[in-house]
Amino acid sequence: MIEFIAQNMAPIMFASLIIFLLIGYPVAFSLAANGLMFFFIGVVLSPYSGGSINLAWPLLHALPDNFYGSRVMSNDTLLAIPFFTFMGIVLERSGMAEDLLDTIGQLFGPVRGGLAYAVIFVGALLAATTGVVAASVIAMGLISLPIMLRYGYDRRLASGVIAASGTLAQIIPPSLVLIVLADQLGRSVGDMYAGALIPGLVLTGLYTLYILIMSIVRPNSMPALPLAARTLGHGVLSLLAALLVAVAASYAAYRYLAPAHGDNADILGASIGVILIYIVAIADKGLNINMMSRLAQQVIIVLIPPLALIFLVLGTIFLGIATPTEGGAMGAVGALAMAAMKGRLSLEVIKQALASTTRLSSFVLFILIGARVFSLTFYGVNGHVWVEHLLTSLPGGEVGFLIGRRQRPRLGRAFVDVAAGRRSRLPDRRQHPGLRARLLPRFLRARLHHRAAFGAGSR
Repeated sequence: MIEFIAQNMAPIMFASLIIFLLIGYPVAFSLAANGLMFFFIGVVLSPYSGGSINLAWPLLHALPDNFYGSRVMSNDTLLAIPFFTFMGIVLERSGMAEDLLDTIGQLFGPVRGGLAYAVIFVGALLAATTGVVAASVIAMGLISLPIMLRYGYDRRLASGVIAASGTLAQIIPPSLVLIVLADQLGRSVGDMYAGALIPGLVLTGLYTLYILIMSIVRPNSMPALPLAARTLGHGVLSLLAALLVAVAASYAAYRYLAPAHGDNADILGASIGVILIYIVAIADKGLNINMMSRLAQQVIIVLIPPLALIFLVLGTIFLGIATPTEGGAMGAVGALAMAAMKGRLSLEVIKQALASTTRLSSFVLFILIGARVFSLTFYGVNGHVWVEHLLTSLPGGEVGFLIGRRQRPRLGRAFVDVAAGRRSRLPDRRQHPGLRARLLPRFLRARLHHRAAFGAGSR
């Protein structure tokens, strides 16, 4: 019996972690407690393991270096987490979600399923500005769900659209999960953001396509917004005309600036066109000139600031102008500026944002520390070998590997945060380069197919 336990320590340890989580024990402490408990058990049972347990008391001395060394507490990559968290929480407190949902809902209102399209579009925008899933889901759930139900949307469809759109923050940059994943894979955050952008947009397109199909198959489940609820009236043609003017101004500015600024002329030209149409919309609304329709005014005024913030953060990262940490810092300042422009920035909002940022950042760090303890013991009992055999023995070759890889996190995500699951199941690049070399080619060969085909199901 003792030999059986010693030689099957890895699956027993994994099952114990599942039990801890099902009981309701906090994730970080479940990881750390299991790691320490099975470390002691593994050292005692090592003589009975037949060489499958490689644990000794001196290994505990390595934990402080892992915590305070370059892997957790002094990791420059993780510095971006509090900045992006603060940016998202400030934007949530400033009421950006309410303004976006109301305006985009009015824009798509005449179309059957218009509110669902608006939720998906706003979910993608919030994902690109907050990076926090809870903020997106809560904001859209509180605002959109009552409105959708009031106008006759099917309950299952409405709740599904909101939940799916809110979780786009997991994959669309600046996702906090991608920051943790970049650290564990040994890649830059910019590379992870660039690799996740297209799959995130594909996922958004799949959601939109689903609503389009459902609006044809089950039209009664998503009626158009009634005329009485379209408070901004009509004005799509006016909006299109304003966009054409902005494009013309951008092109003219590009032609003028190209000889002097070269490759940067396209960015400068687009910026000039956007700023021009934004100023015109504000002046048109403030001075009651009524050159544009009310709908066009509201769409331009509400949409341009978050789009500018997205470019300030992601554009500078993709262009190599700023690191992710610097981009997050600029995003935090931009979020404060947006809240101030709306008159919703106060000392209480800043205090709430700082407190929430501290809690969430501490939560992530504690999970990383607990996962480090768990990983030390798990690899010491040859858990990585057990995982490798489990994955490589799946039937169906690469297709079977993808299906198993896609289904395995479903169990864990029922009660484990994504960051914890990613961190605890990825082999550390410093400790096990051989295992990663054998497994990663399968991930890389099917990366886009993996995200596009199975992403919608996992959300």
